Amino acid sequence: MQLGEVPALDLRGLVKSFGPKTAVNGLSLQVPRGSLYGLVGPNGAGKTTTLSMATGLLRPDVGSAAVVGHDVWSDPAGAKALMGVLPDGVRLFDRLSGRELLRYVGLLRSVPQQVVAERTEQLLDALGLHGDGNTLVVDYSAGMTKKIGLACALIHTPRLLVLDEPFEAVDPVSGEAIRTILRSYVGSGGTVILSSHVMELVEQLCDRLAIVIAGQVVVQGTTDEVRAGQSLQQRFLDLVGVQAADPRGLSWLQSSSD
Repeated sequence: MQLGEVPALDLRGLVKSFGPKTAVNGLSLQVPRGSLYGLVGPNGAGKTTTLSMATGLLRPDVGSAAVVGHDVWSDPAGAKALMGVLPDGVRLFDRLSGRELLRYVGLLRSVPQQVVAERTEQLLDALGLHGDGNTLVVDYSAGMTKKIGLACALIHTPRLLVLDEPFEAVDPVSGEAIRTILRSYVGSGGTVILSSHVMELVEQLCDRLAIVIAGQVVVQGTTDEVRAGQSLQQRFLDLVGVQAADPRGLSWLQSSSD
């Protein structure tokens, strides 16, 4: 990020608690424009809660979130107009067909009707859904639902894409199509922040990343800086402090030699 440039996503001192549990604890993160930014961490680290606060789905107890300089809470319309969001466990209007859903979302986003029609067909083709465009979303598989959710996030050409586990339940062919789309989107000036549990995917796809543990960013930077000469998987395990499980208590799982 160049000096003085407004980040695509700027999170400052986010805090969120649920009863006695603090899910996010003073988290700050700046995502430069034009980056493909990975957010990784163990289960329960606060990644989804962070992205929910970043996109206006969840109000922080403390802190701020801004999208290209637009505060998510004081200027929600301005911020959300610049975002495309694919939450984890996305709920869609699944009694519409895929084609109808994209038309609905595009018009809701104030995209001209003719442009919506063109982009709908292009997105269905790119994501391998054209043959299922008239199928109700409720009848889609988990992977197809993920892909139509991504199409909905893209149809209004946002400046920032926020993706929570975008490759979950997606087959390898579709996964490669999504990677190609994301690289092209970033290459044309867009910005992506995505969370994933798959370290190899983040390592290959993202140029910058942050590791979140216990609701805080413990390290961030370029992928090479974060890896520090190791594989991302090993670097992650070292930071989390994971020890190998002792299998002796599961001796009953071993096959009998009789």
